[in-house]
Amino acid sequence: MKSQMTRRELIRWAGMGAAGFAFSHGLNASRLLGAAQTGKKPNFVIVFADDMGYGDLGCYGHPTIRTPNLDRMAAEGQRWTDFYVGASVCTPSRAALLTGRLPIRSGMCDDSRRVLFPDSAGGLPQGEVTIAEGLKEQGYTSACIGKWHLGHLPQYLPTNNGFDYYFGLPYSNDMDRVGGPQGREAFWNPKVEYWNVPLMRNEQIVERPADQNTLTKRYTEEAVRFIERSKDRPFFLYLAHTMVHVPLFVSDGFRGKSSRGLYGDAVEEIDWSVGRILETLRREGLAENTFVVFTSDNGPWLPYDQHGGSAGLLREGKGCTFEGGMREPCIMWWPGTVRPAVIHDLGATMDLYTTILKLAGGEPPTDRVVDGVDLRPVLFGEGSSPRDAVFYYRGTKLYAVRIGPYKAHFITQSGYGGDKPVQHDPPLLYHLGHDPSEKYDVAKDHPDVIAAIAKVVEQHRSELTPGEGQLARRIMKNP
Repeated sequence: MKSQMTRRELIRWAGMGAAGFAFSHGLNASRLLGAAQTGKKPNFVIVFADDMGYGDLGCYGHPTIRTPNLDRMAAEGQRWTDFYVGASVCTPSRAALLTGRLPIRSGMCDDSRRVLFPDSAGGLPQGEVTIAEGLKEQGYTSACIGKWHLGHLPQYLPTNNGFDYYFGLPYSNDMDRVGGPQGREAFWNPKVEYWNVPLMRNEQIVERPADQNTLTKRYTEEAVRFIERSKDRPFFLYLAHTMVHVPLFVSDGFRGKSSRGLYGDAVEEIDWSVGRILETLRREGLAENTFVVFTSDNGPWLPYDQHGGSAGLLREGKGCTFEGGMREPCIMWWPGTVRPAVIHDLGATMDLYTTILKLAGGEPPTDRVVDGVDLRPVLFGEGSSPRDAVFYYRGTKLYAVRIGPYKAHFITQSGYGGDKPVQHDPPLLYHLGHDPSEKYDVAKDHPDVIAAIAKVVEQHRSELTPGEGQLARRIMKNP
């Protein structure tokens, strides 16, 4: 490691190889056709939790939260250990998932207002192409059930972004605060009437305040009904749970059941929900033609103590660019197609965009930069992931970059501690294979790695065109 390294040489040296790239040049073309060979397009289900940590599932090592359905899903499918989201907070993370693009490209990030609020005037730009819009061109019907948080005004709702049906909350469940004890006391013993958040069906408010105790249950029932009525045509279900974002709520059947307290109750109800979805797919004879993914939008909200989750051995949580903020549990399941394994390759929610569109017989848009890569070689057990880098943005600023097992931090800042950002020159450098907790800076031992990462950053910035900012825009009030 004494000579100057190129990006490709660094990747190869890190053990990732270039096998994944062969897939895009004709590797085992027969598998590319997948379900299309039988004349039937595959269905897609993405289950997206909110604020769930890397260490919150049994199959990721939690000792007291029981997640038998997700554990079985992981055993039958793929459990990814190095899977990332596009941002460490709600709005930009969801934009990245649904557009396959870093949030800075769509303008869905900001340095002051980190997410959208009830007084926000902005939202997902109409020029962006969502997964639902891409799949609609392939003949799919789609539903968004659960938390949206990409704009609550009519032009930004799911039904104006490719989805045929919507049922859920337009933003986070802790917004529209109207009552209860001062400060955070209302979160320790939450009641529905403390928040006036609306529940919507398509573009109409059907309940306000939403009965949050029954949200997970009702989302699941809506999801099951959508699968049942869509079983004769290809469908896409985006089930974005409100939980386990604080305030925490659970239905009567799960309250007080978990050894982990209210947080564990909420996780276990989500596990039940996943079980119901998979059971429905099996009962309707759809399991072997449906690709299901479970992951979360960002890491645990640590300032809420026992009402927040755990990032396991990863550092920090929601809101920051340490691993605990952006590395998430991810399980991929498709009986007979996805090769069961524990996957250590790099992956990201943006990759689901490209992968799903290609599995459906379509292609990502060619008139813009799409950051998602095709994960089919990993799913089919025919190669490695073509993802070679992870970019860790906080708002509009690039804080860190990972190449292979190495991660360089140019700026560090805690998620919600009130501290100011700290610049690092030279950057901090961690070997995430040896040190997933990011404790031991090895920058002085690897100047070649830092130089190679610097080249990646330089190239990335030279090709970057930020989108018009959406999150800082506010609704004008009448004088």
